[in-house]
Amino acid sequence: MATLHVVSSSPFTDSRLSSCLRTLGPDDGLLLCGEAVQGLRTGSPVAQRLHELSAQLYALSEDCQARGLLDPAVRRVDYPAFVELSLAYDRVNTWL
Repeated sequence: MATLHVVSSSPFTDSRLSSCLRTLGPDDGLLLCGEAVQGLRTGSPVAQRLHELSAQLYALSEDCQARGLLDPAVRRVDYPAFVELSLAYDRVNTWL
């Protein structure tokens, strides 16, 4: 079953994203929102690891825009698309 994993905490101050990455399957999706989008900062080891994922990578557009992050390799989604993604996957796991 494909799972959409949602992470909102900064990968630089918290281990939730690292824990999530260890569980991702090839059919899963990963949505970064809130401070988690900081992991997309160009040149960071976290960004490199995210770009090597076999899972689909998404980021909440408003959070990327608020932090000045424009990564063309990441599919940016707005809130309505977030809802659609939640329905497209079999499960949603929020890493609180």
